[in-house]
Amino acid sequence: MRDILDSITKWWETGENFGLATVVRTFSSAPREPGAAMAVSPDGEVAGSVSGGCVEGAVYELAGEVRASGQPVLRRYGISDDDAFAVGLTCGGIIDIFVEPAGRERFSQLGEVAEAVRQGIPVALATIIEGPGEIGARRMIWEDQRASGTLGAGDRLDQAVDDDARGMLAQGLTGVRRYGPDGERRREELAVFVQSFAPAPRMLVFGAIDFAAAVARAGKFLGYRVTVCDARPVFATASRFPDADEVVTDWPHRYLAGTSTDERTVICVLTHDPKFDVPLLEVALRRPAAYIGAMGSRRTHEDRLARLREAGMTDAELARLRSPIGLDLGARTPEETAIAIAAELIQLRWGGTGQPLTQTTGRIHHGRAALDAAGTARVGQGLASDVLDEAGQPGERTA
Repeated sequence: MRDILDSITKWWETGENFGLATVVRTFSSAPREPGAAMAVSPDGEVAGSVSGGCVEGAVYELAGEVRASGQPVLRRYGISDDDAFAVGLTCGGIIDIFVEPAGRERFSQLGEVAEAVRQGIPVALATIIEGPGEIGARRMIWEDQRASGTLGAGDRLDQAVDDDARGMLAQGLTGVRRYGPDGERRREELAVFVQSFAPAPRMLVFGAIDFAAAVARAGKFLGYRVTVCDARPVFATASRFPDADEVVTDWPHRYLAGTSTDERTVICVLTHDPKFDVPLLEVALRRPAAYIGAMGSRRTHEDRLARLREAGMTDAELARLRSPIGLDLGARTPEETAIAIAAELIQLRWGGTGQPLTQTTGRIHHGRAALDAAGTARVGQGLASDVLDEAGQPGERTA
């Protein structure tokens, strides 16, 4: 929903009631992730997308009906639908979409959500989408133990959802959690959709060179908050890096030591100069980060490893370093190199093979990958989502 917040907040502020459709669960090759949303205004204006085109027409009609009736609906779309060619997912996936009426009365927290996103304050929104509770009841949860609203089934449900939502928010995860009517964790009659609005993950690009400008553009395109850092003020200028959110003039290792990183942070070391690289990587490889990559030839990489070992880095720490940086695409230009780096980031995030799809079998879209201590991608089972087995039937819920 983040990508349509500006549009729907304008409708909300003027008192308009609109239909809001949100992807809450996906199975197999679904085209959009949970949290993708589409809204339909009273005059038929559309913002956003829930399927990339496959079922947009059907969801558009349903959003209008729901806005008029005031009754939320949880609807599943998939290739197995009898009218698959009309409203089904021709890609073969399955998506569950929660369609609800929205406005100042039905979605009173929207203004707070939009303001939190604008200020970069992490917040989660929990909504009952299925079960014996009040469908559409909503609760807003912050990291600092604050919460507002209620899911309407007593304190125990609110408290259980608060705990789970804060855990998901810390990881930037969005998905469905199931409970008993009073928040019992071993029951699943009640489905709660938790949408995390975490600040954009950071991409730290070190080395104010032409390759860095291209990487900054790619990083911004992928949704990162991009910082470019270099010790040389003549090169580290905003005019040279218009796509970066900030350009910092400082020694790279000193800046990194004084800034925050987390398990979603991407660090790209493009200086390939030992006096910058070695002290910077000493700091980077001991900090939380999703990805640490360094540019340079294989000989440069071997020399860099030797210097880092001399500086006391362990094999386990060095195993986190991805160098030479990027996937093997045969890249030469700054733009091609940036694409190779972006491709590696996507591969690690989702657990892809990096092979041409024509040479692979099975699912095209992977579950979110986890990185082990060495930075190697492992495909995860998702978090508290309903899953399908290989035959396309409901499988076990994972916790």
